[in-house]
Amino acid sequence: MLHENLVIIPTYKEKENIEKIVRYVFQLKTEFHILIIDDNSPDGTADIVKELMKEFVGKLHLLERPGKLGLGTAYITGFKWALENNYKYIFEMDADFSHNPDDLSRLYEACKNGADLAIGSRYSTGINVVNWPLKRVLMSYFASLYVRIVTGMPVHDSTAGFVCYTNNLLNTIDLDNIRMKGYGFQIEMKFTAWKHKAKIKEVSIVFIDRQEGTSKMSGGIFSEALFGVVKMKWRSLFKKYNRISA
Repeated sequence: MLHENLVIIPTYKEKENIEKIVRYVFQLKTEFHILIIDDNSPDGTADIVKELMKEFVGKLHLLERPGKLGLGTAYITGFKWALENNYKYIFEMDADFSHNPDDLSRLYEACKNGADLAIGSRYSTGINVVNWPLKRVLMSYFASLYVRIVTGMPVHDSTAGFVCYTNNLLNTIDLDNIRMKGYGFQIEMKFTAWKHKAKIKEVSIVFIDRQEGTSKMSGGIFSEALFGVVKMKWRSLFKKYNRISA
């Protein structure tokens, strides 16, 4: 059976946000299922999800991992689960409301109307970020500019973590060959999609920094992404990319 929409939400210590985000997504006009991938949160995030699963049977799912294994591996695990369970549109979203769940419908419409990848973009119409320190805004903005210059990829927000992929695109990408595990994962997935001639649509959003819980961002995570971009571009020169399967 082909399902329509799956939202993948990786979690680590998100007890303040997880129930609120789940309930918000399930009250949206467009129907979405949710897959939580929890990295053994010590605060009981997974236990809250298990209780909610009794209420949202068949719509809320949980995969538990033994510890913090990286954002990229969480999403790769989620992508494979989504493909095995025949979802048509697969979304990435944070648990902390920095991504407005109302915008899920806009990403869905973009893919439904022909995009292979829809990106919730903070920078396609200027800088749409609220409550971030200036240093972090500049680091994120210039990271995406740097990626655009190095790769030639015409995407304004390459580090965005609020996106929608079609299952055709994810089936075309060799997920086991995605190298970067931190926030560089977001860049590599978009770059790989672009190399596969994906139709990419940036949907302008406003990003609002989390109100509760703690951020997982660090300078080390960002530097991994920046140095990895050059290696990624170099490797791509020796690879063949197939067009997206129908």
